[in-house]
Amino acid sequence: MSDTVLAQAKATPAEPLGLYVHVPFCASTCDFCAFYQVKPTADGVATFLTGIEKEADLIVWPRPVSTIFWGGGTPGLLSPNALDRLGQLVQRYCDGAPEEWTVEMAPASVTEARLQVLKDIGVTRISMGVQSFQPALLDALGRQHTLEQIHRAYDRVRHAEFSSVNLDLMFALPGQTEAEWVADMAEAVALAPDHLSTYCLTFEEDTALWVKLSQGRVKLDPEHEAQLYEHTWARLAAAGYAQYEVANFSRPGHACRHNLNTWRMHEWVGLGPSAASQHAGWRGANVADLGMWLTRLETGERLTEDRLVLTPAQLAEDALIFGLRMNQGVELAAWRERAPTAPWAEVDRRIQHLIEDGMALLEGGRLRLSDRGRMLADAVGLEMMEAFHEASVPSS
Repeated sequence: MSDTVLAQAKATPAEPLGLYVHVPFCASTCDFCAFYQVKPTADGVATFLTGIEKEADLIVWPRPVSTIFWGGGTPGLLSPNALDRLGQLVQRYCDGAPEEWTVEMAPASVTEARLQVLKDIGVTRISMGVQSFQPALLDALGRQHTLEQIHRAYDRVRHAEFSSVNLDLMFALPGQTEAEWVADMAEAVALAPDHLSTYCLTFEEDTALWVKLSQGRVKLDPEHEAQLYEHTWARLAAAGYAQYEVANFSRPGHACRHNLNTWRMHEWVGLGPSAASQHAGWRGANVADLGMWLTRLETGERLTEDRLVLTPAQLAEDALIFGLRMNQGVELAAWRERAPTAPWAEVDRRIQHLIEDGMALLEGGRLRLSDRGRMLADAVGLEMMEAFHEASVPSS
């Protein structure tokens, strides 16, 4: 990044710029996971690190990076030396310390040596994929860690004194009872993390769980899921965790800035195989293949999959779809001004239906979902998508 660009960025306030790095290595594939992943090898890791540097050099960075998120895969599977190399590389684009730097880790990969490297390079936030404290449920998900490893890893992370710690939990798992989910929440709260993410299990195509669903070995139970949602929100609120997005809860000052910036339709750069980006007027994704990704980079190609021109109307559509998942909702006037050609008449019609159905509230120009609406946030998102796309289809 040139001195001129840095000087301009410092002189005028700019929107946040996120950096997402997809680290595709996993020791094993969990039954529910549909993210691109490969087993780690020395050659594979070396190829990955080389590719990240090549890809970063292809980008015209518009301004310094403000938030970083390393996801996967399992970034914590990288050796301390590889973590350090990756960290030194991405620091080039931050102009100092980023506001927030998150790294996802699995309990079995948390070591004192890895945590020390992450601390030294400037990581501020650790997100640990616990999923459940019930051994039988962990086994059913294909998770490769034990209850003992969860507690040992959490103690190590806390001892390293990162600014923020998140725990990921999942509910509506096959065979999971309400009592087991309540127990999982209680155990998580007892550890006192700064942030909790609670995900309702989804069945993604090309996963082991999808196969089980298609074979009738597991079944969907929407009524049970709704009850678990309600219990989650009530219990975590009582424990001091404020919900700020459908699946995310935090203590004051610990909401994930990187994710908030993404949901608000700011720009981010994605590095690594399968990583998506949204910047320079485009949204697109890298090919989900480690070797092919590097081959394309060597010819100067990136974002070759799902390329989309980001018009103001497209951004407004996505701002409603993802912004309504946040408890604070969406400020409509700002998006009307930014995207005047969007089909606002149709959007307003559907918004009115949502309000009449008790799914949404409009207060001071800000649209947000009710508790019932948040429980059906995916359906609301589909409603917004249809408003934009049906309005653009000419009548016959």
